[in-house]
Amino acid sequence: MTDASTRERPAGRLGGLAVYGERRTAAMLLLGFAAGLPNLLIFDTLSAWLRDAGVTLEVIAFFGLATLTYALKFVWAPLLDRTSIPGLTRLLGHRRSWMLATQGLIILGLWLISGSNPATSLMAVAGFAVMVGFFGATQDIAIDAWRIESVDDSRQGAMAAAYQLGYRVAMIVAGAVPLLLADHFGWNLSYAVMAALMGIGVLGVLLAPRETQHVVRPIPVGDIPSRPALEVFEWIVRLVLIAVAAVIIGTGLTDKPDALLWAFGGVLGEPGAAAVTAGLANNELTGVLTQFVYVIGGFAVLTAACWPVPGLRTRPGAYLAGSFGAPLMDFFVRFGKLALPILALICLYRLSDFVLNIMNPFYLDLGFSKTEVAEVRKVFGVVMTSLGVFIGGWMVARMGLIRAMVVGAFMSPVSNLVFAWLATQGNSLGALFVAIGVDNIATGIAGTALIAYMSSLTSIGFTATQYALFSSLYALPGKIVASQSGKIVEGSARAADAGGILAPLKGLFAGLPEGSLVEGAAKSGATPAGLGAGYVTFFLYSTVIGVFAIVLAFYVARRQRAMQAEQAAMATVAAEAEDNAPRP
Repeated sequence: MTDASTRERPAGRLGGLAVYGERRTAAMLLLGFAAGLPNLLIFDTLSAWLRDAGVTLEVIAFFGLATLTYALKFVWAPLLDRTSIPGLTRLLGHRRSWMLATQGLIILGLWLISGSNPATSLMAVAGFAVMVGFFGATQDIAIDAWRIESVDDSRQGAMAAAYQLGYRVAMIVAGAVPLLLADHFGWNLSYAVMAALMGIGVLGVLLAPRETQHVVRPIPVGDIPSRPALEVFEWIVRLVLIAVAAVIIGTGLTDKPDALLWAFGGVLGEPGAAAVTAGLANNELTGVLTQFVYVIGGFAVLTAACWPVPGLRTRPGAYLAGSFGAPLMDFFVRFGKLALPILALICLYRLSDFVLNIMNPFYLDLGFSKTEVAEVRKVFGVVMTSLGVFIGGWMVARMGLIRAMVVGAFMSPVSNLVFAWLATQGNSLGALFVAIGVDNIATGIAGTALIAYMSSLTSIGFTATQYALFSSLYALPGKIVASQSGKIVEGSARAADAGGILAPLKGLFAGLPEGSLVEGAAKSGATPAGLGAGYVTFFLYSTVIGVFAIVLAFYVARRQRAMQAEQAAMATVAAEAEDNAPRP
């Protein structure tokens, strides 16, 4: 946070480990569990129940739209910054009241699903799933805001780590326990148990201390004359535009046209619907660029929906401009010329991780079995990621936010080099453990550092809106770059086989274990050594693009520290001037 009221004493002398024993961190672990549970239950796990009930795959895929709310939560995040819940807010505080209210509605939604039968009441189940998805995303907004507002910057790492650990445990529970229960007792009891498990989140709210006094930023509308009839019409038009913007942005972020076709299929007609589907179904660069165009277009519509009417001041225009525009203006005013480099850093920080979207084919090409890959990635890998998350939280507490952010920027690109080494080892289970262990620890550190850093960029009164925007957009550039991963591997493999500049890399694969890269090479139209050279080239490429984030991290860190020093000096001068001022 950037408000002085959130400053507390530094972390204890145990090298930053003491923050993990604090009450807020324990509450954050439980709240992270509550955040992760609904997401998987209405998407992956529910699809298994639907299939058991005889629902077609086409309809099951449509249910995935229930999770679209998680990508669009920034649209209604301003509501949580500006609106109190009567009675509950006074009792629990602004953020905790929203957490408890949304948890109650999630529990209700899961309970209603548990009492339904998809075979006979599919539309009801769909409605309850959307309900759980919407209030699950809203709970996320409130939890993130509480996490940021309840501690100072030195503790943001530990809070981010606790959140991620709780979230991962919930994903494991939501993915495995309902299936086991359904196998023995049926799906209805299974989802009733999941509804009861949301009580862990309620316990987290009750354990969580009240956040710093919440500040609702005022929107000056008192001098604008009231025009009730016109305002109702204007609100309808603006809210419809916001809904349209949300559908367009969601289409771009998820590359799924279902919501767009459902909303505008009649307007588009069959040719238009076919064009939309074809454009998003293309997995090459043009398809991802189409997603990017949807996102930009959606934000343009959202801007138009919130923009004041030219030459006419109205209450709806002032309210929406203040709710959406003021948080952005606040960010750019506070950081000035550094604002755009910071946003660029957020977009590039995990880029070298996001391009690794071909790892399962890579492991299988090396000759590992599906069981080996699953055991190492999903069991050992989860443990190593959790360790990385824990280390990341300790680093933020011990080293400070900005230094931890710079170190985290190194993690992803440097760890990708271990996969280049794994490629030269072939089907070696020990090497697979080393590579996945190193990469997952690095990923945990980088993810925690980024979450803590993004949290520090928000300001009181705009916490929910600003963080929701950061978290919704930071992965978008990775989608564009990742679309070319397969092309880079196979193109480099053929170039190496042709005797080009990459040909010397083939020598690294002279002693591969028998069977490594053979089947994959046949599928890619290359020799095993050529495919190995292609993979090494790809991992080197993923490291190189990560260098941009490292350079930007150093630049931002240097400028931001200088800015903080300047602000501290100005605050000291102001305090001294106030002390030296003559007393009446």
